[in-house]
Amino acid sequence: MATAGTKILFIGGTGYIGKFIVEASVKAGHPTYLLVRESSLSNPAKAPIIEKFKSLGVTLVLGDLYDHESLVKAIKQVDVVISTVGHMQLADQNKIVSAIKEAGNVKRFIPSEFGNDVDRTHAVDPAKSAFQVKANIRRAIEAEGIPHTFVSANFFSGFFLPSLSQPGAKSPPRDKVVILGDGNPKAVFNKEEDIGTYTIKAVNDPRTLNKILYIRPPANTLSFNDLVSLWEKKIGKTLERVYVPEDQVLKQIQESPVPINVVLSISHSVYVKGDHTNFKIEPSFGVEASELYPNVKYTSVDEFLNQFV
Repeated sequence: MATAGTKILFIGGTGYIGKFIVEASVKAGHPTYLLVRESSLSNPAKAPIIEKFKSLGVTLVLGDLYDHESLVKAIKQVDVVISTVGHMQLADQNKIVSAIKEAGNVKRFIPSEFGNDVDRTHAVDPAKSAFQVKANIRRAIEAEGIPHTFVSANFFSGFFLPSLSQPGAKSPPRDKVVILGDGNPKAVFNKEEDIGTYTIKAVNDPRTLNKILYIRPPANTLSFNDLVSLWEKKIGKTLERVYVPEDQVLKQIQESPVPINVVLSISHSVYVKGDHTNFKIEPSFGVEASELYPNVKYTSVDEFLNQFV
């Protein structure tokens, strides 16, 4: 569906998921723009990623989320705006909404989400509040009548799978595994590159206009118990499974410091409450990426885990 030549502006493009989506945009042949602050250009931590983007042909546009005029000016140069700003700036996307409204030329806005569907969640705090911020941005976009797609990419494989969701672990366990709840609700894990590919495919697609794009490929939708069984088969070993009942999980969330409490509360929403898959994707509000784009060869959880054997 993507017609080459759709100009895409990224805000927050040097962040964790942002860089994958920027690269997918370049790969798909879209003129790709990155909003950068003066300070980022001289920030040594950002230098390697900015240099990489420049070598890929990304156009750097000087501007700042907190400078309305520069934001409007940057937005007027493009067709699509993709925000991948981090946790601390989610609420400030209101500034992007008003700049898009003023610019008046944007054909699609994709705000920073890429996780749970924040309108269909049973999360407790601190995840609940973070999800609420994203939901508020959705309402602001809808209220202004800005054409949009909300991307619900569920879990990032690169974040959750290397440790098999064991907090603090650097590699998947080989003796004992801790499972929140009974391990039966199905979660969804997607490789970051695939999230980038699907997101960019959606930017011009009339089927994703004003809809939620769920990235929920069948081969990546599995329960914690399934995940452990898959890993056991790969290493030829049975793990001791320790199940943590929900009341214990809730107690841990309350007693844990930041950011452990954040990760735990998101894990509770997904692994205990089943928030990735406990609803049907209805055509009235959503579409599923692997159905829309059957030609995308996504990386399955099974394939992803091979690198750790």
